Amino acid sequence: MNASDLAPTYDLAVIGGGPAGLAAASLAARAGLSTVLFDENPGIGGQIYRGITSTPVTDRTILGEDYWAGAELAAEAKTSGALIVGGATVWSLDPQRIVGVSIGGKARLIEARRVIIATGAQERPFPVPGWTLPGVMTAGGAQTALKAQGLLPAGRTVIAGTGPLLWLLAAQILRAGGKIEAILDTTPRANWLRALPHLPDFVLSPYFAKGLKLLREVRAKAPVVRADRIEAVGTERLSEVRFGRGDGDRRIAADLLLLHQGIVPNVNLAIAAGVAHEWNERQLCFQPVLDPDFGSSVPGIAVAGDGAGIAGGTAAAERGRIAAIAAVCALKPQATVPDPQTVRQRLQREEMGRAFLDWLNRPAERFRQPEGDTLVCRCEEVTAQQVHDMAAMGCEGPNQMKAFLRCGMGPCQGRLCGLTVTELIAQQRDTTPAEVGYYRLRPPVKPITLAELASLPISEIERKAVER
Repeated sequence: MNASDLAPTYDLAVIGGGPAGLAAASLAARAGLSTVLFDENPGIGGQIYRGITSTPVTDRTILGEDYWAGAELAAEAKTSGALIVGGATVWSLDPQRIVGVSIGGKARLIEARRVIIATGAQERPFPVPGWTLPGVMTAGGAQTALKAQGLLPAGRTVIAGTGPLLWLLAAQILRAGGKIEAILDTTPRANWLRALPHLPDFVLSPYFAKGLKLLREVRAKAPVVRADRIEAVGTERLSEVRFGRGDGDRRIAADLLLLHQGIVPNVNLAIAAGVAHEWNERQLCFQPVLDPDFGSSVPGIAVAGDGAGIAGGTAAAERGRIAAIAAVCALKPQATVPDPQTVRQRLQREEMGRAFLDWLNRPAERFRQPEGDTLVCRCEEVTAQQVHDMAAMGCEGPNQMKAFLRCGMGPCQGRLCGLTVTELIAQQRDTTPAEVGYYRLRPPVKPITLAELASLPISEIERKAVER
C-alpha cells in the first residue's frame, strides 16, 4: 500500500499490530468505525505473535500453543474490514490526534477521531560490561529471528537474566534442536520475600501450571547456574562470559550471549503525544496514567496492551477490546459491542498472579545501575561514570543530561538508555526515579528522512497540522 492511498481521516487509528492492536481494530471495524491499523513490520502479530501469518516454523510444539493462539486474532482482524497497513512507521502523534506515518519512503499526516496506542513492550536495558560486543544480543532479538525466519542460535550459546521470556526462549531453542551451554539465572533470592504474599493468586492463575512445566522442561535439558555478576569478554567479538556469585568467579567459552531482564512498556510515542506517565515501583518503569477504559490524559487517545503496563499477550488483547469498546460507544453509541463487563472479567482473570511474577522477576539493582566504563547510552557512547559525574555536578534529570552528554539523542531516542539514566541520576542524587522523571520526547519519535518529510502532501488537514 502507498501512503497516498490513505484517507485523510478515520474514525479510529490503531498504532501497533500486536494482540492489543489486532483485537481493538477488529472490534471497532466490526462495529462500523472506519478503522486503520499501522504496524512497522511487514506482517501483523507484534512481538508476541511475530510472524504468525508467515513463520517457517511449522512444528507447533516448538513455539508453543500460546504463540499459535495469535493466528485467530490475526484472522479476525483481516476479515473485520479494518485497513491493516504493514511497513508503516508512525513517527508523530499530537494531542489533536494527527498521526504522522511513513510508508515506502513517503510520509502522510492523517486525522483520527480516536487513537489507540498499542505499541506494546520492549526489553529492559541490560547494561553489563561488554554488552555492546558483537555476539551479545537480547533474548527477544533471538526469539524474533526464530519466529520470523526459523533461525536458531549457532555456536556456544549462553542465556542470562531473569523473567518468563528467558525460560520460554530457552524451551523454544531446545525444542527446535538447538543447544544451550548454560543459563545464568540472575533472579535475586530476596525477591521471594516480596513475591510470596502474592503466591495464592499466582497458583490460581493461568500462569502457574504453564510456568512450572516450562521450568522443568528447561532444567532437564540445560544447566542452570545462579549468578549475581555477568561480564561479556572479548576483543573484536564475544569469546567468553565471566560470571559469579559472592567471591567466586567462573568463565565459560561462548559465541553468543543472550541477555534478558524483563520487558517494560514502550512509552516513546505516548510521551511525545503528551500523555501523562507515572513510575510503577513494582515493575520499575514508567507507564501511562489511564482510566478504566484505558483512556489517557489526552482526550481521544487511549493506550492498550503492554504499553499500558506489562500483563502479557492474552491480557493485552482484552485491554485492546476494552479501549475499542470505549471508542465505539463515544463515536457510534447505537452500535452493537461485546458486553464490557464480560471482557473485564476475562482481563481480571488474565492479570491474576501478575504481582507475583513482577516481584519475583524484579531485576537486581546492579544490573539496572551499572558502574564505571560500562556503556549506558549505546548511540552516543556515554558511560555510567559520566552520568554519575554529571549528576554529582548538579544535573537533576534526563533532559538536562541530554545537554551535557547527548544521552537519548541517538537513533533509538532513549529506548536503550532511558530507564538506566533515570535510575543512575536517582541513585546519585539519593532520590526516586519518580522525582527524576523520564526524557521529554518530541516528534519524530522514529528516524525519518528529509525526503520523507518533503513528500508530505499539503492538504487542508495537513496544512492545519503544520500551522499548529
